[in-house]
Amino acid sequence: MPVPVLEFQNVVKRFGDFTAVDDLSFHVERGRVFGFLGRNGAGKTTSMRMVLDILRPTSGDIRVFGEAPGGPARGRTGFLPEERGLYRRMNVVEIIAYFGELKGMSRGDATASAQRLAAEFDLAQWGAKPVDALSKGMAQKVQLACAIVNAPELVILDEPFSGLDPISQGSLETTILDLAAKGATVIFSTHVMQHAERLCDELLLISKGRKVFDGDLAQARAVLPVKITLTSQQDPRSVDLVESATAGPADADGWTQWEVVLKKGTLAASLLEACFERGLRLHRFDEHKPSLHEVFLHLAGDDAAETETRSAA
Repeated sequence: MPVPVLEFQNVVKRFGDFTAVDDLSFHVERGRVFGFLGRNGAGKTTSMRMVLDILRPTSGDIRVFGEAPGGPARGRTGFLPEERGLYRRMNVVEIIAYFGELKGMSRGDATASAQRLAAEFDLAQWGAKPVDALSKGMAQKVQLACAIVNAPELVILDEPFSGLDPISQGSLETTILDLAAKGATVIFSTHVMQHAERLCDELLLISKGRKVFDGDLAQARAVLPVKITLTSQQDPRSVDLVESATAGPADADGWTQWEVVLKKGTLAASLLEACFERGLRLHRFDEHKPSLHEVFLHLAGDDAAETETRSAA
């Protein structure tokens, strides 16, 4: 059986009396896009810093490519921190190449890789410009290029979409998918569920340092019941598959719009079939699958609601 790229086993990290990460266990397989989700302060950055051997766990075990963090694993890993840090007076190609040399590349290989990445990220025309001449979005691209200049097998991105405009966010999403298509394993943290919903093969949701969900998007959506909007002249609550139903006003012909919640594990197609079997006449039948945002709010409860309030502020 292949060794996971990353594995946490009962990891705890305390800072004095505060527990930032609490008995966290999960693993990430090679070539996956893995979303590390949770509100600000949930323990995502602390976990990533332990993967990079910047912090050590209080207890538990972390394995990167089957080995302890640091050492040989460090040269196979690229990291984009949430706090951006670039030498503002260096030009684009110079700084990317410099990070390549820090990661053990020869000067020639680092420069060649820097020039290639500058072209791929539409930075070639800015290659000789100092970093402080760039917009925030372009500087983010430079920072990402610095993280992957040595073609790492594991790429860790801490809140990579923070502060970017929608166009830059879309460009970064494309880059993440390209990295995975080339064989890299990508782990990124975020509290914005839409990015994870579009990109991730696997999802981990933590709240107050503890795991509350680990699985794929379909499994996440299955946490909440499916909701159906239908229009009928009969009461759908007569169907056994219905958990609850709320009626709106009826029109002159007796057609009523119902908001129906199915029993957990019930498929929309099963309800539609049951309605026909019971002779319910339908004018409308729309399925609403729960979004990851809704699942997040459900699983994280007040913790998630606080994040949503702060994000909207």
